[in-house]
Amino acid sequence: MKKRIAVLCALIVLLCGLLVLNGQASGISDFLSKKDSNTVTITREEYDRLQRYAQMDEILKYVEEWYYEEPDVDKLIENATKGLLYGLEDPYTFYYNEAEWKEMWEDDEGKYGGIGIQMQGKTEDNSVTITRVFKDTPAERAGVKKGDRLVRVEDLEVNFYSMQNAVNIMRGTLGENVEIEVLRGSEYITFQVTRAEIVVNYVDYTMLENQVGYIALYDFAGECQKEFAAALDALNAQGAKSLVVDLRDNPGGWVDAAQAIGDLFLNDGVLVYTEDRYGGREDVTMTAGVDNIPLVLLVNGNSASSSEILSGGLQDRGRATVVGTQTYGKGILQAVIPLNNNKEGFQLTFAHYFLPSGKEVHKLGITPDIISEMPEELVNENFPLGDMSDPQLKTAWETAKGMIQE
Repeated sequence: MKKRIAVLCALIVLLCGLLVLNGQASGISDFLSKKDSNTVTITREEYDRLQRYAQMDEILKYVEEWYYEEPDVDKLIENATKGLLYGLEDPYTFYYNEAEWKEMWEDDEGKYGGIGIQMQGKTEDNSVTITRVFKDTPAERAGVKKGDRLVRVEDLEVNFYSMQNAVNIMRGTLGENVEIEVLRGSEYITFQVTRAEIVVNYVDYTMLENQVGYIALYDFAGECQKEFAAALDALNAQGAKSLVVDLRDNPGGWVDAAQAIGDLFLNDGVLVYTEDRYGGREDVTMTAGVDNIPLVLLVNGNSASSSEILSGGLQDRGRATVVGTQTYGKGILQAVIPLNNNKEGFQLTFAHYFLPSGKEVHKLGITPDIISEMPEELVNENFPLGDMSDPQLKTAWETAKGMIQE
């Protein structure tokens, strides 16, 4: 089961069954004399667990019999399941219905029907900001820009907690329009965007001057680790003597992918370790051969989750120099868990992670070795790949150039 950086069991609703509790429960003597195909035997523990949902089932029975219209019971149960997880008050723990489950995996494969944006939410102000507009997509053609604050999708008011619902609405039938509203500065702008097939690239790369290789890693999803390894091989073949890896605006993703990329630069030891609520520890370890190329990692306030695992772990081990600004501070992990029908699932926060030295990341982030701020007027600029008018990239390049040993 993969672990997720940016999503127990589904709610059980007892529907009118005859329960026999090994003869221990009171009020079931009638059933004991009628052991037929409608009778099941369960343990006291199972019975006590089901009793916790008896009140909900009681309400459901009233709704089924007396609601003024025929209710959609499956929909009621789905919403009850969402409500169960919502009660944790954790925006990273939520349920996927069948359509959402399918869309989530399509997204991870890098090919889906949508408008072509990447977003990140902030708990501090409950906002959702567009951090990347993919090239040659409906969003780019409509005029949506990096840095726009997404405030509405169709009739849904978008905030940190409704972000997943907004994604679900923007995905859908190719050729159909979806209306979105953004806040750009002090101006509200509405766009009608036509859904199309979106093909996502997770990695771009180029050679900078003075034999400094440059890899932009946009997301820890799909086959990004293979794309990254191929880019590194290509740059090495071109004679790269140092490397800049750009993790700015990378919201994270699969821990496995961060581990695989970290494995390219460390051949032993721990990248990070996790702890669950019981104190159980699990190490994310390095095992592969190591590339000794001098390494600079470029980060910003939107570098989160697996971006922080990779940058924090390599920095903590002394393997990389981190340049940029303080990262997001998402130091918790999620597991993506399929339900028994393999058509639905949910995402559950199950552990914190820590750097090898024991440093906390959650709500703190990674502090760069070299601080490089982006000027206010350039914060939302989409620079061409490897463009040295990007001041943060220029600082990272200068740092990487200085690490080359002649």
